[in-house]
Amino acid sequence: MDADVIVVGAGLAGLVAAHELTSRGRRVALVDQENAANLGGQAFWSFGGLFLVDSPEQRRLGVKDSLDLAWSDWQGSAGFDRTEDEDSWAVRWARAYVEWAAGEKRSWLAGHGITFLPTVGWAERGDLRAGGHGNSVPRFHIAWGTGTGVVEPFVRYAKQAARDGLLTFHHRHRVDHLIVEGGTARGVRGTVLAEDRSPRGVASNRDAVGEFALAARAVIVTSGGIGGDHDVVRRHWPERLGTPPAEMVTGVPAYVDGRMLDISAEAGARLVNRDRMWHYTEGVRNWDPIWPGHGIRILPGPSSMWFDALGRRLPEPCLPGYDTLGTLRHLRTADGLADHDHSWFILTQKIIEKEFALSGSEQNPDITAKDRAGFLRERVLGKGAPGPVDAFLREGADFVTAPNLEQLVDRMNGLTDKPLLDAASIRRQIEARDLQLANPYAKDAQIQGIRNARRYIGDRLGRVAAPHRILDPAAGPLIGVKLHVLTRKTLGGIQTDLDSRALGADGTPVEGLYAAGEVAGFGGGGVHGYNALEGTFLGGCLFSGRAAGRAAARQTA
Repeated sequence: MDADVIVVGAGLAGLVAAHELTSRGRRVALVDQENAANLGGQAFWSFGGLFLVDSPEQRRLGVKDSLDLAWSDWQGSAGFDRTEDEDSWAVRWARAYVEWAAGEKRSWLAGHGITFLPTVGWAERGDLRAGGHGNSVPRFHIAWGTGTGVVEPFVRYAKQAARDGLLTFHHRHRVDHLIVEGGTARGVRGTVLAEDRSPRGVASNRDAVGEFALAARAVIVTSGGIGGDHDVVRRHWPERLGTPPAEMVTGVPAYVDGRMLDISAEAGARLVNRDRMWHYTEGVRNWDPIWPGHGIRILPGPSSMWFDALGRRLPEPCLPGYDTLGTLRHLRTADGLADHDHSWFILTQKIIEKEFALSGSEQNPDITAKDRAGFLRERVLGKGAPGPVDAFLREGADFVTAPNLEQLVDRMNGLTDKPLLDAASIRRQIEARDLQLANPYAKDAQIQGIRNARRYIGDRLGRVAAPHRILDPAAGPLIGVKLHVLTRKTLGGIQTDLDSRALGADGTPVEGLYAAGEVAGFGGGGVHGYNALEGTFLGGCLFSGRAAGRAAARQTA
């Protein structure tokens, strides 16, 4: 045996599983197709949001949350409808995860040195139905250090385990086959790739220089999802979301290629819920890209006006920050939009200064560096948009500004092959919205949402601009942002039981084979069902990676 356990994939789930194993004295071979600079995988680049229930941070802000409320929100969002088959384990994983988020999760994270900003974000506000999709209360806890900070302790553990002789890194080793003998996973074999010293996230070569094989008593697959391969995304695009866009931007590095899903299936693992996926509609092209087609997601407050490619205001609940997949479905299925892959925000300088945040560790240098003074100076006391947002405003190919609406629409039309927008039509829609601000009450759902958000102190102080007319010159200049579909997460994958054991077609475990993280739909083959509540992707890697590592440690005792 080359190790007690082989972990395929050096992202967050793999590192957590490796830590659970090495802390129990197991020898681990950590195999990854990328170089050492990419330890932590996709999680390194994330904003670091984590879903917690009834936390001290929530309580200090006056948020009343509970396990019952969170579980109701999760079920309403997930919409599990395959409970006798593909969702049978996903439902159990979901309940276990929400209980963890309402219980041990925060103290477990604190034990690894992970702490949170004092504010709590309100992500995925939902579809405006009490029993439907969305978070009833703010639950998006941002880790100091962003995703980099969440990954860091587990990278440190892995390096220490390597020095202690318990973990061996196999960088630039691409797994092509899982070795299963007599129904039991015995190891892996694959291709040794040529050395590549590219910086983290940059696409690396796939030049083969040799072959390898490793044997162990168990294998844990933690290889991530499909978001880096648009062809695979389109292949599994569900009919309920209309037609896939001809052009998308990419929210994950190129190595998020989904290869291990089919390789695991060939070894006997069952793949479920492959038609469930999570892509954002607020993507913009990165003016300073790291990987091919690099896109950044805007994390919007609720005030920007949202228009489709033809200049029609989106209906509720297709509002900024409300219903990600509902908005995606509308943009891919509404009349006249099948041939258009973009939509638009129209907003004011006042809105962008208060409401725009950008997803990603590199787009939030103050939080990533745990610079509390810088955070206060930049986001609370500072004037103007945060530095990274201002850089996109100045350099981004999808941003235009103008002193009046007619000039703005003209510049927006300059970003498309044909001028699709009519300034007079857009003016009528904005003026109708602006008239709703004459009273402290309104029939416009977006205005109601803005005022509801500002009742929450966390939003009022740092996230939601005071209501104002879009066409008020004092709030200007006007800003137009061209939005693209941004690929991100796989919500289905390898079906697993609560010990992260990979299940076969007959529902019984493939002996010695485990799966965790995105490749397992973050647990059970689809813990989120059809919709995520946000802050649940990193947490899913932590929870399922922990379960896999502990179960494999028991098996190899």
